[in-house]
Amino acid sequence: MKFLEESEADDPILSVVNLIDVFLVVIAALLVAIAQNPANPFTHDDVTIITNPGKPNMEIVSRQGEKVVRYEASGQVGSGDGIKAGVAYRMKDGSMVYVPEQPGQQASVPTTETR
Repeated sequence: MKFLEESEADDPILSVVNLIDVFLVVIAALLVAIAQNPANPFTHDDVTIITNPGKPNMEIVSRQGEKVVRYEASGQVGSGDGIKAGVAYRMKDGSMVYVPEQPGQQASVPTTETR
């Protein structure tokens, strides 16, 4: 009856079961990380990611549907022709108010955007 007296600690299959448990935990953690990533390929939301804002190596990655557009800063100051479109004000509570400017007309109700 040696078979009935053997200890389970000597069974090599138990260590394989423990490795499988560890791999399942790692796979679950990777799936959670993919689901929380803003650039998740499985969502249909439009996403814009800005890395290193305000620095010479700033990069903007924008995804609209299935199209991914990548912009890299050249480090040079841009220039161009244009006219003043309005004025933006930062309020004491941190919100932004944009007042459009139209020639010959008074500005109507300002548009607010909260950060």
